[in-house]
Amino acid sequence: MKLRKNILPRTLSDVCSMTFILIIVPMIYWFELWVVLPDLYQPGTRRYYFHFFLGNFIMLNIVGNFTYTVLYDTSTANIVMPTSTATAHNGWRLCATCEAIAPPRSWHCPTCDVCILKRDHHCIFTGCCIGHFNHRYFLMFLFYLFVATTYAFCFNNYFIWNKIEFQFPESIVKIVFPLAIFVFEFDNSMEQFYLMLYIVSIVGMLFSGVLCVFHFRLVFIGCVADESNKQIYTYSLGWKRNILEVFGERWYLTFLLPYVHSKVPSDGITWEISSVQNKDNNKTK
Repeated sequence: MKLRKNILPRTLSDVCSMTFILIIVPMIYWFELWVVLPDLYQPGTRRYYFHFFLGNFIMLNIVGNFTYTVLYDTSTANIVMPTSTATAHNGWRLCATCEAIAPPRSWHCPTCDVCILKRDHHCIFTGCCIGHFNHRYFLMFLFYLFVATTYAFCFNNYFIWNKIEFQFPESIVKIVFPLAIFVFEFDNSMEQFYLMLYIVSIVGMLFSGVLCVFHFRLVFIGCVADESNKQIYTYSLGWKRNILEVFGERWYLTFLLPYVHSKVPSDGITWEISSVQNKDNNKTK
């Protein structure tokens, strides 16, 4: 495991987005397990302990996968390239910015200022690029964010609407503008604060859900975001092999804990081209 030397965000957007995640995730975790859960289930009961354990399990996966996404260095820095087999025909190229050869599926990130192995995109919420070595952890971080916000949404519906008495137009203002707590003084500021977390969880559920559909679809078709934009599916080896390329040999365990070791088939430098693409290349010769 090669660690990144500098894990600090480099741009203002990265700083703001990463700070938001580092604040809002623990805040919602506290809200759900220490405010909502005791209100719905009596502490000490089996249902209380079940949901308390499940909530901590989800939080463990969010924190763990986020940490590995940030810490893993998935760049080409300090990697010895096999120059003897590096040709433009098999996808190698010269990166003018790094002034070095770059392997197939790698792209230069202007924010990280380095070429990234199998670069998918630069994530502002983790302040780093998503590439070959941290792709799995990013996807699991995204997946458990969706699970957590959906789980929270179901419980918050019972909690919030039992706490808030609907009054027109004050209740409309509270729902549409939950951050109004910082501008206007309401009779119950904590109630408004809970409502703000409720709205944030709904937005997070919708946002993470859309991202899950988009990114997991790319995994199944064997490409990353940049390749999808250019409609390049050269490296698709069938949906089963495509899953192994991201989640590794023990892919079924990666959904349980981020600490499970699961070796991926590729080293991030050399890639097997799909048989369909090979047939197309032979026809053009």
